[in-house]
Amino acid sequence: MTRLLLVEDDRSLGATLHERLVREGYDVTWVETKQRALAQLQDTWWDLIVLDVGLPDGSGFELARHIKANMAAPVIFITALSSAENRLEGFEIGAEEFIPKPFHLRELLLRVKHVLDNHAVRPLINCNSHRIDLGARAIIQPDGQREYPPVRDFQLLQLLIVSAPRVISRDEILDALWGEDSLPNHRTVDNMIVRLRQSLGDAEGRFIRSVRGIGYQWNEQGE
Repeated sequence: MTRLLLVEDDRSLGATLHERLVREGYDVTWVETKQRALAQLQDTWWDLIVLDVGLPDGSGFELARHIKANMAAPVIFITALSSAENRLEGFEIGAEEFIPKPFHLRELLLRVKHVLDNHAVRPLINCNSHRIDLGARAIIQPDGQREYPPVRDFQLLQLLIVSAPRVISRDEILDALWGEDSLPNHRTVDNMIVRLRQSLGDAEGRFIRSVRGIGYQWNEQGE
């Protein structure tokens, strides 16, 4: 079932949207704050995120930047901030849609369907005889079997891929995946890299390269 994260602090609107989206057949989780959204993003993958900009504990724009840096989920903004500057900022972040309030409920449902349809087919990334399906968050083995790594492991893999050819430091990885006040350390990152290399048949580190004294880099050529 398609999984949607709805981030909306207006309880009346949030309840209406949640009820209608569920009725349309989506698996919807509704949260009202940026912090609760971040908690949902830590351990779960989403097919679409519907996001208000004006949240009580932070900016939806900031939350969207975090989303775009760490996962492939498309974002739809719903907001009363409908100036040209606001719309441009939303699209520069990478939002697929920017819907000003008030809006017709049917319009939102059509745009949700449109975005999901556009993201239904995603390219596969080759790695040795393995393939990476970013949309399904899976690594396809040579025999066609799909392996689903732990959520944060796959978030790390995606971070490396979307950032390539830039080298990502261990501290940057920790901050992106856990936040600044995190308990994991550099060893945690190294262990995640080991697991990913095993899943990708990349024991020699040709695709996930170690850059001594800095961090890791995705090398799409594997050379």
